[in-house]
Amino acid sequence: MIELRSIDDLAQRLAALVPPGLAQAREDLTENFRGALQSGLRQLDLVTREEFDVQRCVLLRTREKIEELEQQILALERLVGATAAQPRH
Repeated sequence: MIELRSIDDLAQRLAALVPPGLAQAREDLTENFRGALQSGLRQLDLVTREEFDVQRCVLLRTREKIEELEQQILALERLVGATAAQPRH
């Protein structure tokens, strides 16, 4: 997930965009921005990079296994086809 420091930095950057006339409200806005960002991020279905990488590896291994199985099926189908085409005595 995103570090709290990153959220704080983003909240401060957003508050810095507030017009100069509202500078006294900047701290309140920073807190409001921080809360809104945290709330929004909690609602997202996010995973850590580590979890993502683990699942990516699992998916790659699964794809490799499927390709191997597809090749085995093709070989068996050819074998069955060749056996069926042979004349019987």
